[in-house]
Amino acid sequence: MPKPMKTYKERKEEFVSNHYGGAISEINLITAVAPSAYILYSVLQSRLRFFTPYGPLQFFCDFLLNTLAILFSVTVYSSYPAVLNILILTPAIFIYLTQKPVPQRAVPVESKKRKNEIAAASASGELAMPKKAFLTAYRGGMMVITCIAILAVDFKIFPRRFAKVENWGTSLMDLGVGSFVFSGGLVSARAVLKELYAFQQAQVKGVQYKPINAAKRVSATIRSAVPLLVLGFIRLATVKSTGYAEHITEYGYHWNFFFTLGLLPPFVQLFQSLLFFLPKRVLTVDRLPVIYALLSLAVVSSYQIILETTGLKIFILIGERELWGLIGWNKEGIFSFFGYLSIFLAGMSTGCYLLPTYQEVPSARRFWVGPLGKKLMTWSAIWVVAFLISYEYRGLSLAVSRRMANLPYVLWVTAYNICQITTFYLIESILFGGVKVAGGAKRDEERYKLATPQILEVFNKEGLPIFLVANVLTGAINLSLNTLDMPNHLAVAVLVGYVFVLTAVAMGMRVSRWRSFLPF
Repeated sequence: MPKPMKTYKERKEEFVSNHYGGAISEINLITAVAPSAYILYSVLQSRLRFFTPYGPLQFFCDFLLNTLAILFSVTVYSSYPAVLNILILTPAIFIYLTQKPVPQRAVPVESKKRKNEIAAASASGELAMPKKAFLTAYRGGMMVITCIAILAVDFKIFPRRFAKVENWGTSLMDLGVGSFVFSGGLVSARAVLKELYAFQQAQVKGVQYKPINAAKRVSATIRSAVPLLVLGFIRLATVKSTGYAEHITEYGYHWNFFFTLGLLPPFVQLFQSLLFFLPKRVLTVDRLPVIYALLSLAVVSSYQIILETTGLKIFILIGERELWGLIGWNKEGIFSFFGYLSIFLAGMSTGCYLLPTYQEVPSARRFWVGPLGKKLMTWSAIWVVAFLISYEYRGLSLAVSRRMANLPYVLWVTAYNICQITTFYLIESILFGGVKVAGGAKRDEERYKLATPQILEVFNKEGLPIFLVANVLTGAINLSLNTLDMPNHLAVAVLVGYVFVLTAVAMGMRVSRWRSFLPF
């Protein structure tokens, strides 16, 4: 008898399952489109002031560079990423070599004055953490490619090697989900820095500082995490009630990414409470990056040891779900949480030296790598070496597994993201390092406006709401269209329309007040 024809849902589940990923070098080349686009944007802005003022033409070019270029890199140019990078960089090189920077008013950048400003802020108990263009560009680009991938994966024009790997291997989407967590940890360092800096100032002034106890920390964080957990339950109910295609081995039968995001902050608060048990000479703002990096490595190393010395690894990969109830049904989401927690802590480690600028005194020289640049390069080298030591065929000979979020996966995600941040930092330093604008805080603000693409700024600022909208649009498109059998040219048209709507919504958040009604 002929086999019965598979349902559309079964075909979709097969379409997103049992993949082996691709080479890390190809992933790096695909994602290099984001910094390449930032190079062209920066050249146009520093040499021609093309995006000042910002009108419809500027919006179109911004959209073309910072969203469509990324979309094309994972679809039309997925087999030729080097060609797309060359197409973007060629005009940038030509303009850079043929045009001089736009002259600015000759207001000197006084390092001594800047130091005095920093000293005054320090004396008042404040820790300066101004916005940084390269960081906004990195986080905005990461959010753009994440939102594109969650829908593009449902079309055949999106290569299967970019989809999430089943058990072992590396892929673009595996990197994306880890990068989202890393980015969240990076900005979460702001609260830790403020608290510890206040603690340091109290010690200097001889004033007693009483840190918040762990119970209050966790309860407060749980309240703020409720919206994410609610979204997780809404997604669960929607998926189960609509018969939406599911990839069970991604997180499990009930678990989803919103649950992981919602549970991370309460666990991190426990580590933050433990900080105050360290000796006072150790617990300083300058040592926070090392402290959180060690915490990250301690968590993931302990998790990896348990995977290797017990039956946990076998249970996650091939263990029976029914025998262990909810734990069995959601084993991937529950146990990979420890790996994501480690990535979040690594992001906090990075944020602890990226966000403050109390030691950073910018220069008017064309290309200047200050203390922050040196720290980025040093930490990049550390995490890359750590990954190479753990990776397959080297050192520990461990394979990357996003499904378990094991040690090499955590190290790969962390190393990649810090290297990406370093790249954006160098681009801004080279192309905007010699821009002469007003001194002090005014200079920081003006340089930020010059060097920041507006679309990436709004994707960075409104990251979580945009991610929610992207998930809603993805679900609506999948329920209303046969994405699996759609021709490539129509698939690209749908994806372009999706990205445009998402960008329009994001830009709308910037000028409307309805954003303030959201609980996150």
